[in-house]
Amino acid sequence: MSEVLHLTGTIVVDDSTELDEAWVVDGRLTLRRPENADRARTLTGWVLPGLVDVHCHIGLGADGVVSVEDAILQGKTDRDAGTLLVRDAGSPMDNRWVQEREDLPRLIRAGHHLARPKRYLRNYGLELDDVALLPEAVAEQARFGDGWVKIVADWIDRTLAEDADLTPLWPADVLKDAVAAAHENGARVTAHTFSHEAIDPLLDAGIDGIEHGTGMDADQIAEAARRRIPVTPTLLQVGRFADIADQAGGKYPVYAERMRRMHARRHEHVRDLHDAGVPLLMGSDAGGTIAHGSLPAELAEVARAGVPAADVVAAASWRGREILGVAGIAEGASADVVVYDADPRADVDVLARPSAVVLRGKRY
Repeated sequence: MSEVLHLTGTIVVDDSTELDEAWVVDGRLTLRRPENADRARTLTGWVLPGLVDVHCHIGLGADGVVSVEDAILQGKTDRDAGTLLVRDAGSPMDNRWVQEREDLPRLIRAGHHLARPKRYLRNYGLELDDVALLPEAVAEQARFGDGWVKIVADWIDRTLAEDADLTPLWPADVLKDAVAAAHENGARVTAHTFSHEAIDPLLDAGIDGIEHGTGMDADQIAEAARRRIPVTPTLLQVGRFADIADQAGGKYPVYAERMRRMHARRHEHVRDLHDAGVPLLMGSDAGGTIAHGSLPAELAEVARAGVPAADVVAAASWRGREILGVAGIAEGASADVVVYDADPRADVDVLARPSAVVLRGKRY
């Protein structure tokens, strides 16, 4: 029989609900005192639903797919940082096996990235030679994944030589058919996009989520807010844009200048998204160039951009869970919670120091 836990202090359920106590019995949460309460171990502090990283790549490394052993280490590193629910925003690995492991975060898979040859990072995704194949590929990934599909909407086009810059990968009509194909197969679509030019076709296609979104202007932000389309800022990744520009500047000056502009206004951009009422999701972009376990650092960076700490924490916990359709603190829900010695809604830096991590009722 698993350990019985008594959670006390401030149990944060959502934006408006706090409890004084809850219990963990047989890996599940209960809000009623159990019969075996006398043998419970007490955990006291500020208790939150486990953190949610919606842009995390378990199974992906800098050069593409990693070994199973490395993927396990990635998941454990995220777990120990308090991330207990991951939406894997594309992975070259078939990582369904992660869902069978009790010691790794809960995983919602978006299947494989969908891109075009030489228009994304090498060895990261499925590359389609013909743009007309996108709707069929999206339908396939919708059936393969867990309700999400990841499209690469733009990337640098090096065929433009010294004028190389970010350009969309897909014609607008094909993109619209692709999103429709996902919806017909019961999935939502999120899209990698840095550029301004890719946003309107994504909005017109009925996109369900935007990753990075660094090129969005005021009108596009307003439209995303009106439609309640969530945006994942990934500020740790955007923080690398200046270095990317320095590496590219000698050969691709147009692209480099754009990346520098987006880097310079990255914090203002996130404030604009928040102030307009765009639902924000929190994602570290771990895998590839960002280390796993980086979600607390990402949240601190979003707070430094000017988003109130309470909203940052909510987006990374109960609001994120609501958008993904996964229960947080509720009667009978899986006991996936993180405990802190102080209130992270007052200081997001607290998130880097969990005093206890409880996944499926087991403390780590």
